[in-house]
Amino acid sequence: MSAGTFTPRPGAAPVSRMILAQTVLETRMLLRNGEQLLLTVIIPALLLTLFSAVDIVDTGSERSVDFLAPGILALAVMSTAFTGQAIATGFDRRYGVLKRLGASPLPRWALMAAKTLSVLVTEVLQIALLTVIALALGWSPQGNPLSVAALILLGTAAFSGLGLLMAGTLKAEMTLAAANLVFLLLLVGGGVIVPLEKFPDAVRSVLGLLPISALSDGLREVLQHGASLPWGDVAVLAGWAVLGLGAAARLFRWE
Repeated sequence: MSAGTFTPRPGAAPVSRMILAQTVLETRMLLRNGEQLLLTVIIPALLLTLFSAVDIVDTGSERSVDFLAPGILALAVMSTAFTGQAIATGFDRRYGVLKRLGASPLPRWALMAAKTLSVLVTEVLQIALLTVIALALGWSPQGNPLSVAALILLGTAAFSGLGLLMAGTLKAEMTLAAANLVFLLLLVGGGVIVPLEKFPDAVRSVLGLLPISALSDGLREVLQHGASLPWGDVAVLAGWAVLGLGAAARLFRWE
Protein backbone atom coordinates (compact mmCIF):
# COMPACT_ATOMS: atom_id res chain seq x y z
CA MET A 1 0.00 0.00 0.00
CA SER A 2 1.52 3.32 -1.03
CA ALA A 3 1.98 6.12 1.46
CA GLY A 4 -0.43 8.54 -0.25
CA THR A 5 -3.43 6.26 -0.68
CA PHE A 6 -5.49 7.88 2.07
CA THR A 7 -4.22 11.43 1.70
CA PRO A 8 -7.20 13.78 2.18
CA ARG A 9 -8.14 16.21 -0.58
CA PRO A 10 -9.72 19.22 1.16
CA GLY A 11 -11.53 21.80 -0.91
CA ALA A 12 -14.89 22.68 -2.33
CA ALA A 13 -16.68 20.49 -4.83
CA PRO A 14 -16.87 21.66 -8.46
CA VAL A 15 -19.31 24.52 -8.92
CA SER A 16 -21.44 22.47 -11.32
CA ARG A 17 -21.91 19.77 -8.68
CA MET A 18 -22.79 22.37 -6.03
CA ILE A 19 -25.37 23.95 -8.33
CA LEU A 20 -26.92 20.56 -9.06
CA ALA A 21 -27.13 19.68 -5.36
CA GLN A 22 -28.66 23.05 -4.50
CA THR A 23 -31.13 22.76 -7.37
CA VAL A 24 -32.33 19.38 -6.10
CA LEU A 25 -32.68 20.79 -2.59
CA GLU A 26 -34.57 23.89 -3.76
CA THR A 27 -36.94 21.78 -5.87
CA ARG A 28 -37.67 19.35 -3.05
CA MET A 29 -38.37 22.20 -0.64
CA LEU A 30 -40.69 23.83 -3.15
CA LEU A 31 -42.66 20.66 -3.83
CA ARG A 32 -42.94 19.84 -0.11
CA ASN A 33 -44.44 23.25 0.72
CA GLY A 34 -48.22 22.88 0.81
CA GLU A 35 -48.90 26.59 0.30
CA GLN A 36 -46.60 26.78 -2.71
CA LEU A 37 -48.08 23.57 -4.12
CA LEU A 38 -51.55 25.11 -3.85
CA LEU A 39 -50.38 28.23 -5.65
CA THR A 40 -48.34 26.61 -8.39
CA VAL A 41 -50.33 23.46 -9.20
CA ILE A 42 -53.76 23.19 -7.64
CA ILE A 43 -55.11 26.69 -8.38
CA PRO A 44 -54.09 26.69 -12.09
CA ALA A 45 -55.48 23.18 -12.53
CA LEU A 46 -58.79 24.10 -10.88
CA LEU A 47 -59.11 27.30 -12.91
CA LEU A 48 -58.46 25.44 -16.14
CA THR A 49 -60.98 22.72 -15.33
CA LEU A 50 -63.70 25.03 -13.98
CA PHE A 51 -63.65 27.72 -16.65
CA SER A 52 -63.30 25.18 -19.47
CA ALA A 53 -66.20 23.04 -18.27
CA VAL A 54 -68.54 25.86 -17.24
CA ASP A 55 -69.37 28.67 -19.67
CA ILE A 56 -68.59 31.57 -17.33
CA VAL A 57 -66.29 33.75 -19.42
CA ASP A 58 -67.30 34.83 -22.91
CA THR A 59 -64.44 33.87 -25.24
CA GLY A 60 -66.40 34.57 -28.43
CA SER A 61 -66.71 31.86 -31.04
CA GLU A 62 -63.62 30.05 -29.72
CA ARG A 63 -63.84 27.01 -27.48
CA SER A 64 -63.16 27.94 -23.88
CA VAL A 65 -60.34 25.43 -23.41
CA ASP A 66 -58.51 26.66 -26.52
CA PHE A 67 -58.52 30.18 -25.14
CA LEU A 68 -57.88 29.29 -21.51
CA ALA A 69 -55.10 26.70 -21.80
CA PRO A 70 -52.36 29.10 -23.01
CA GLY A 71 -53.36 31.66 -20.38
CA ILE A 72 -53.26 29.08 -17.60
CA LEU A 73 -49.80 27.97 -18.76
CA ALA A 74 -48.69 31.61 -18.48
CA LEU A 75 -50.27 31.78 -15.02
CA ALA A 76 -48.35 28.67 -13.97
CA VAL A 77 -45.07 30.27 -15.05
CA MET A 78 -45.90 33.42 -13.09
CA SER A 79 -46.98 31.52 -9.98
CA THR A 80 -43.66 29.67 -9.81
CA ALA A 81 -41.12 32.14 -11.19
CA PHE A 82 -42.59 35.22 -9.52
CA THR A 83 -44.96 34.52 -6.63
CA GLY A 84 -43.48 31.28 -5.30
CA GLN A 85 -39.87 32.34 -5.75
CA ALA A 86 -40.43 35.78 -4.23
CA ILE A 87 -42.05 34.35 -1.09
CA ALA A 88 -39.54 31.52 -0.62
CA THR A 89 -36.51 33.74 -1.21
CA GLY A 90 -37.93 36.48 1.00
CA PHE A 91 -38.25 34.16 3.98
CA ASP A 92 -34.85 32.58 3.26
CA ARG A 93 -33.44 36.09 3.50
CA ARG A 94 -35.34 36.85 6.70
CA TYR A 95 -34.20 33.71 8.51
CA GLY A 96 -30.58 34.16 7.49
CA VAL A 97 -30.49 31.22 5.08
CA LEU A 98 -29.15 33.36 2.24
CA LYS A 99 -26.53 34.91 4.49
CA ARG A 100 -25.26 31.50 5.58
CA LEU A 101 -25.28 30.10 2.07
CA GLY A 102 -23.49 33.21 0.87
CA ALA A 103 -20.66 32.44 3.29
CA SER A 104 -20.38 28.84 2.05
CA PRO A 105 -18.22 27.68 -0.88
CA LEU A 106 -21.32 28.02 -3.07
CA PRO A 107 -20.94 31.35 -4.92
CA ARG A 108 -23.85 33.72 -4.71
CA TRP A 109 -24.38 33.67 -8.46
CA ALA A 110 -24.45 29.86 -8.31
CA LEU A 111 -27.14 30.00 -5.61
CA MET A 112 -29.30 32.19 -7.86
CA ALA A 113 -28.60 29.85 -10.77
CA ALA A 114 -29.78 26.91 -8.66
CA LYS A 115 -32.97 28.77 -7.72
CA THR A 116 -33.61 29.51 -11.40
CA LEU A 117 -33.04 25.88 -12.39
CA SER A 118 -35.39 24.79 -9.62
CA VAL A 119 -38.03 27.11 -11.05
CA LEU A 120 -37.55 25.59 -14.52
CA VAL A 121 -37.85 22.03 -13.17
CA THR A 122 -41.07 22.93 -11.38
CA GLU A 123 -42.44 24.61 -14.50
CA VAL A 124 -41.80 21.49 -16.56
CA LEU A 125 -43.86 19.47 -14.07
CA GLN A 126 -46.60 22.11 -14.03
CA ILE A 127 -46.82 22.37 -17.80
CA ALA A 128 -46.90 18.60 -18.21
CA LEU A 129 -49.78 18.27 -15.73
CA LEU A 130 -51.77 21.19 -17.15
CA THR A 131 -51.25 19.95 -20.71
CA VAL A 132 -52.65 16.53 -19.80
CA ILE A 133 -55.69 18.16 -18.18
CA ALA A 134 -56.24 20.49 -21.16
CA LEU A 135 -55.96 17.63 -23.65
CA ALA A 136 -58.49 15.65 -21.62
CA LEU A 137 -60.83 18.66 -21.88
CA GLY A 138 -60.51 18.67 -25.67
CA TRP A 139 -57.66 21.12 -26.25
CA SER A 140 -56.05 20.98 -29.69
CA PRO A 141 -52.74 22.90 -29.51
CA GLN A 142 -51.13 24.27 -32.66
CA GLY A 143 -47.84 25.96 -33.46
CA ASN A 144 -44.13 25.33 -33.05
CA PRO A 145 -42.96 23.89 -29.69
CA LEU A 146 -39.71 25.85 -30.00
CA SER A 147 -41.67 29.12 -30.09
CA VAL A 148 -43.56 28.01 -26.99
CA ALA A 149 -40.30 27.15 -25.22
CA ALA A 150 -38.78 30.53 -26.15
CA LEU A 151 -41.78 32.41 -24.75
CA ILE A 152 -41.76 30.38 -21.54
CA LEU A 153 -38.03 30.94 -21.01
CA LEU A 154 -38.40 34.68 -21.57
CA GLY A 155 -41.41 34.78 -19.26
CA THR A 156 -39.48 32.87 -16.62
CA ALA A 157 -36.59 35.32 -16.85
CA ALA A 158 -38.94 38.30 -16.58
CA PHE A 159 -40.91 36.96 -13.62
CA SER A 160 -37.81 35.64 -11.85
CA GLY A 161 -36.15 39.03 -12.02
CA LEU A 162 -39.22 40.75 -10.59
CA GLY A 163 -39.63 38.10 -7.89
CA LEU A 164 -35.99 38.32 -6.80
CA LEU A 165 -36.19 42.12 -6.83
CA MET A 166 -39.17 42.03 -4.50
CA ALA A 167 -37.64 39.38 -2.22
CA GLY A 168 -34.32 41.20 -2.01
CA THR A 169 -35.68 44.65 -1.18
CA LEU A 170 -38.83 44.15 0.92
CA LYS A 171 -39.42 42.50 4.29
CA ALA A 172 -40.59 38.90 4.12
CA GLU A 173 -44.11 39.64 5.40
CA MET A 174 -44.51 42.49 2.92
CA THR A 175 -43.21 40.25 0.12
CA LEU A 176 -45.77 37.59 1.05
CA ALA A 177 -48.65 40.08 0.92
CA ALA A 178 -47.45 41.95 -2.17
CA ALA A 179 -46.65 38.80 -4.19
CA ASN A 180 -50.08 37.28 -3.54
CA LEU A 181 -51.81 40.59 -4.28
CA VAL A 182 -49.96 40.97 -7.58
CA PHE A 183 -50.84 37.35 -8.44
CA LEU A 184 -54.55 38.02 -7.95
CA LEU A 185 -54.50 41.33 -9.83
CA LEU A 186 -52.65 39.87 -12.81
CA LEU A 187 -54.92 36.82 -12.80
CA VAL A 188 -57.88 39.14 -13.38
CA GLY A 189 -56.28 41.81 -15.54
CA GLY A 190 -53.57 39.93 -17.42
CA GLY A 191 -55.60 38.26 -20.12
CA VAL A 192 -55.37 34.86 -18.44
CA ILE A 193 -59.09 34.20 -18.04
CA VAL A 194 -60.77 37.42 -19.15
CA PRO A 195 -59.85 38.50 -22.71
CA LEU A 196 -58.15 41.89 -22.84
CA GLU A 197 -60.76 42.93 -25.42
CA LYS A 198 -63.29 43.08 -22.58
CA PHE A 199 -61.45 46.03 -21.01
CA PRO A 200 -61.75 49.68 -22.15
CA ASP A 201 -59.26 50.73 -24.82
CA ALA A 202 -57.26 53.00 -22.50
CA VAL A 203 -56.90 50.26 -19.88
CA ARG A 204 -56.20 47.59 -22.48
CA SER A 205 -53.19 49.48 -23.87
CA VAL A 206 -51.61 49.52 -20.41
CA LEU A 207 -52.50 45.93 -19.54
CA GLY A 208 -50.99 44.75 -22.83
CA LEU A 209 -47.55 45.88 -21.63
CA LEU A 210 -47.62 43.63 -18.56
CA PRO A 211 -45.43 40.51 -18.67
CA ILE A 212 -48.34 38.18 -17.93
CA SER A 213 -50.35 39.71 -20.80
CA ALA A 214 -47.42 39.38 -23.20
CA LEU A 215 -46.82 35.77 -22.18
CA SER A 216 -50.47 34.69 -22.29
CA ASP A 217 -51.12 36.48 -25.59
CA GLY A 218 -47.91 35.14 -27.10
CA LEU A 219 -48.70 31.58 -26.09
CA ARG A 220 -52.23 32.02 -27.38
CA GLU A 221 -50.99 33.24 -30.77
CA VAL A 222 -48.76 30.21 -31.14
CA LEU A 223 -50.82 27.45 -29.51
CA GLN A 224 -54.27 28.58 -30.59
CA HIS A 225 -53.67 30.22 -33.95
CA GLY A 226 -50.49 28.44 -35.04
CA ALA A 227 -48.61 31.70 -35.52
CA SER A 228 -44.84 32.03 -35.62
CA LEU A 229 -42.94 33.65 -32.77
CA PRO A 230 -44.87 36.85 -31.85
CA TRP A 231 -42.08 39.42 -31.81
CA GLY A 232 -44.12 42.13 -30.12
CA ASP A 233 -44.75 39.92 -27.09
CA VAL A 234 -41.14 38.76 -27.18
CA ALA A 235 -39.98 42.39 -26.99
CA VAL A 236 -42.21 43.10 -23.99
CA LEU A 237 -40.99 40.00 -22.13
CA ALA A 238 -37.35 40.73 -22.98
CA GLY A 239 -37.73 44.28 -21.71
CA TRP A 240 -39.18 43.11 -18.40
CA ALA A 241 -36.45 40.46 -18.11
CA VAL A 242 -33.66 42.99 -18.57
CA LEU A 243 -35.32 45.47 -16.22
CA GLY A 244 -36.13 42.94 -13.49
CA LEU A 245 -32.88 40.99 -13.53
CA GLY A 246 -30.79 44.14 -13.78
CA ALA A 247 -32.57 45.81 -10.87
CA ALA A 248 -32.42 42.61 -8.78
CA ALA A 249 -28.67 42.26 -9.37
CA ARG A 250 -28.11 45.86 -8.33
CA LEU A 251 -30.52 46.20 -5.39
CA PHE A 252 -30.74 42.69 -3.89
CA ARG A 253 -29.83 42.68 -0.18
CA TRP A 254 -28.64 39.38 1.30
CA GLU A 255 -29.43 40.34 4.91
